[in-house]
Amino acid sequence: MGQGLYSLKNDLIEVGKRIYARGYVASNDGNISVRLDEQKILITPSGISKGFMQPSDLLIVNLEGAVLGGDKKPSSELPMHLQIYKERPDVNSVCHAHPIYATGFAVAGIPLDMCVLPEVIISLGSVPLVEYGTPGTDEYFNSMLKYLKHHDAFLLANHGVVAVGKDILSAYHKMETVEHLANIVFVSLQLGKMNTFSPEQIDKLINQREKFGITTTATCISETKNSESFSVGSKAEIPIKELIKKITDEVLGQIRK
Repeated sequence: MGQGLYSLKNDLIEVGKRIYARGYVASNDGNISVRLDEQKILITPSGISKGFMQPSDLLIVNLEGAVLGGDKKPSSELPMHLQIYKERPDVNSVCHAHPIYATGFAVAGIPLDMCVLPEVIISLGSVPLVEYGTPGTDEYFNSMLKYLKHHDAFLLANHGVVAVGKDILSAYHKMETVEHLANIVFVSLQLGKMNTFSPEQIDKLINQREKFGITTTATCISETKNSESFSVGSKAEIPIKELIKKITDEVLGQIRK
């Protein structure tokens, strides 16, 4: 990866501060990791706020889950991080948090798969909704497995968001992009209308991926949404007013926690 352990620890701590300062996590929530080499990763500890970590708090763990360095307990989501690294050799960092608007969509059971922002179409394609699995168990990761090859960011039903990247800042920036998208979609739904790109416009954006080094193949839904109804994944269309109320209730519930 071209970075030493000291530098990677500093980057990981910086991202922890950012996700805490932006309200993407509360208390000791969230976890971040980075690949050190083919056999080891650096990961955040359990029970420590991501906004107040010290270099000595971080742990070195091998891909079998054994702690090789550090005296804290690794994140309870360690199995998910390890499986992602095993399945995606191109991924060098994993960031998991609970940003309010994106988590509101996750709790409402609504994927962020609409073709509405050029930057999102190019960088992520879409953000699927991963079926709920008990955190810290195999079912938690197994639900994500079918999406992992084609996506770099995921909504975890009734839980939060996971983003992966080529380095720590890349994974974090994708987390920011997901939350930014969720916020904009939420506002557009409040306004009663959300326009999407045509298939031709989407193709032009997708064709730009190669020059940015993006290899995932995820795309998005191009059907134009009107002010009367909204299609949610494979579900039938539901009235926009009902959808707005559902998402609003979930987002406000997250804010008040």
